[in-house]
Amino acid sequence: MLQEKINRLSAIHFTKNNGQTAAFLAGFKEAEGEYIITLDADLQVSPADIPKLIPFLNDYDMVIGMRTNRNDGLIKKISSVVGNGVRNFITGEKITDTGCPLKVFKNEIHKEFYPFKGMHRFYPTLARINGYEVKQVPVNHYPRKYGQSKYGINNRMWRGLFDTLVMRWMKKRIINYNIKRD
Repeated sequence: MLQEKINRLSAIHFTKNNGQTAAFLAGFKEAEGEYIITLDADLQVSPADIPKLIPFLNDYDMVIGMRTNRNDGLIKKISSVVGNGVRNFITGEKITDTGCPLKVFKNEIHKEFYPFKGMHRFYPTLARINGYEVKQVPVNHYPRKYGQSKYGINNRMWRGLFDTLVMRWMKKRIINYNIKRD
């Protein structure tokens, strides 16, 4: 187990499955380091790609992976392209692959997020809404090694579209300000 190799790593277990966003939020709350790294356990994106993202943290607050040479079926590839395209059109973003699980960001960023189910799809947008800089970096994508995807067209499309409209509303309604001190 990875926890045995890295002494600062700890595992969090829920009493029941509360979804991916809840898992991320619980991990963020427990994180004590300067940076947070997210990665799925299915290893379709490799931890070996983490060093590709790290150098950009000098200039950006969040660095996200962008999967290249996707090892998914045709329907999943098409639904991702369409989903990202619709999300970008509605929110005004230019995120190529918001679904890539590999992300590295400053620990402080998640404290600006207002938690809601499914928000893990919008971390880059939420970061930008709150004034943080986001960079995309190409990473490798591999065939799934473990488990089965819990996401399909039906359980992502309508909820994802509604959440995207909420993101657009938030972008227009959020209050951003800077204080000038003398």
